[in-house]
Amino acid sequence: MNNQQHGSKSARAPEHTFEEARYLKQLIESSKPVQVTMADGEKVSGTIEYYDQSFIRLTRKGEPNLFIFKHDIKYIQELG
Repeated sequence: MNNQQHGSKSARAPEHTFEEARYLKQLIESSKPVQVTMADGEKVSGTIEYYDQSFIRLTRKGEPNLFIFKHDIKYIQELG
C-alpha cells in the first residue's frame, strides 16, 4: 500500500495541513517581496497583502495591484 491509502500527512493537500495558509500569512506579516510565476510562464512581482481560499492579492509599486487565482499560480518565490 502507498502512503495515500493510509492517509499519511505527506499525502494530504496543503489546504488540509494549513501549511499554505501559514506560509502566506508569514509573507504578509513580513512584507516579503515575492515573484509569482503563473501557469502560463508570466512572472509578476510585489508583496502579498491578502489571501483567501481562491486567490491572493499582489500589491505592486507603480503598477496596478493584482488579484490572482491560486489555480493560475505555478509557484511563488521569495525575493531578496
